[in-house]
Amino acid sequence: MKIVDKRALVSLAVVLLLVMNAPAADHSWSTYHWRSSGGISLDVGNNLSGVWQPYLTQAIADWNQSSYVDLFDVAGGTRPKNCRPTSGRIEVCNASYGNNGWLGIAQIWVSGGHIAQAITKVNDTYFNTATYNTAAWRRLVMCQEIAHDFGLDHQDETFNNPNLGSCMDYTNDPDGPPSNEHPNKHDYDQLASIYSHTDASAGAGVAAIQSESPEHPSQWGRLMRQNDDRRIQVFELDLGNGRKMLTHVYWADPERDARGRER
Repeated sequence: MKIVDKRALVSLAVVLLLVMNAPAADHSWSTYHWRSSGGISLDVGNNLSGVWQPYLTQAIADWNQSSYVDLFDVAGGTRPKNCRPTSGRIEVCNASYGNNGWLGIAQIWVSGGHIAQAITKVNDTYFNTATYNTAAWRRLVMCQEIAHDFGLDHQDETFNNPNLGSCMDYTNDPDGPPSNEHPNKHDYDQLASIYSHTDASAGAGVAAIQSESPEHPSQWGRLMRQNDDRRIQVFELDLGNGRKMLTHVYWADPERDARGRER
């Protein structure tokens, strides 16, 4: 008769419990990613006004703590109002884009599942209001929208629950505690999951897919998903031949936006 070691069983149960309760790195934006050679190296075109400079600098420094991401702040290649994409890199822009409801958008253009170009836009129409003109709000939105551009999605999409300590967590109180102004370990684990592989054609150049960055939802294609209160939405525009434009939208709180009324 086989004798079972009760201590071994207890130890095994503890290990299984820890594994079952360990957070999984599972917040990628579908399977979209830049071509990887065991990591990515991307230029970030800086088209920002002075007030936004420290927030881009911080976001780049934060994401560069990942062993799989190297971002470089370079001169912008577009006028901020138009914020046109540049093949092979991210362009980041700010302007008063109007009372259109969104705080920030991230757009990626993909070809065959790989990101070919990307932009981040932050809307000064809202960031110049008392609600959003704070370091915490600017830091959270810049950190998050840049991350969408290299394939990260949200850890949580509920605004009024406790903060997770990650800029990939939605919140009504970005400075917490804990603060949602920077990435956390879960975000870095996800980047490792996305970029630890090597693509067969890593480093290969890609032709520009589209030269415009449309601002209005009517130009973003079909709505693919949204959270319960519709403050987070993702749109997809099919450009043909396996190419798509995807738009990730962060809507302002309709109860506190610059118009004082719901969308």
